[in-house]
Amino acid sequence: MIYLFVVGLTAAVTTALPPSRDLNALVNLSAERLLLADRVAAAKFGTDQPIEDPVRERQVLDRAAAMAAEAGLDATGTVAFFRAQIEAGKAVQRGLFDRWARHPERAPEHRPDLATEVRPHLDRITAAFISRLAATEDLRAATRQCGELLVSAKRAADRRHRLDPLHERALNGAIAPVCTG
Repeated sequence: MIYLFVVGLTAAVTTALPPSRDLNALVNLSAERLLLADRVAAAKFGTDQPIEDPVRERQVLDRAAAMAAEAGLDATGTVAFFRAQIEAGKAVQRGLFDRWARHPERAPEHRPDLATEVRPHLDRITAAFISRLAATEDLRAATRQCGELLVSAKRAADRRHRLDPLHERALNGAIAPVCTG
C-alpha cells in the first residue's frame, strides 16, 4: 500500500505511483518537515523537554522501516533517510534555541502542543516520504544524474520555501542520503 500526501490529508491507495523523473516532491517534503521543526522547537523552548527525544526518534524510525517494507523499499536505506531527516530537524531546533536564547524578544509567544498540533503533520509527511521514495527509487543512486536532479530540486525548494541559512544547511543534511544508492 502506498500513502499519498494531498493538501494535509493522508490517503491510502493500492497502486504504486509511476516512477518520478525528478526529486522535487521528495526534497519539498524535506523542506516542509524542516519548517515544522520550528514548531517543535517552539513547543520545547523554555521547558524541560530536550531537543533529543530518543523514544520518539525510535518510533519514527520503526514506523518508517515498517512502511518501507510494506512499500517494497529497502528498510536500511529508508531508515538512513529518516535518520537524516531527524538529525536535520534537531539541527534546526538547536539553531533556533540558540537564536532565541541570544534574542529572547524573537522567541515564539505561542507554544504549540506537540501531540495534537505538530506530530500529526510530521506523521503525514512520513507517509508521503514513503510514497515519494518509492516513486523515485529508480533515480536515487550514486550517479551524476541523481546528483544533478538533487541540486535542481534543492534550489527549487530553497526558492519555494524561502529558506533562511539555518534551514538551507539543515536541508543539505536532510537530503544527503538521497543519491547514495
